[in-house]
Amino acid sequence: MSKSTKLSSEQQKFAIHQLQKYFMQEKDEELSELSSMLLLDFITEKLGPMFYNKGIEDSQRFMSERVEDLYALLLKEQIED
Repeated sequence: MSKSTKLSSEQQKFAIHQLQKYFMQEKDEELSELSSMLLLDFITEKLGPMFYNKGIEDSQRFMSERVEDLYALLLKEQIED
């Protein structure tokens, strides 16, 4: 299941600035505000769901491991009683 990624105005401004900074530092190319916005829209639409789903998957794995840890502690406590 994927979810579309919607950025706040502050997040969008930050991302646009980061894209412009990256292009200037790595490619010595100035990226206009419009080009940055279009690139960000592309990344958000096409790649955002992949990163979102990966984050959900990682969170589920982490929580599952913590539940297993708690279950192991419970079993250990029951054995010791």
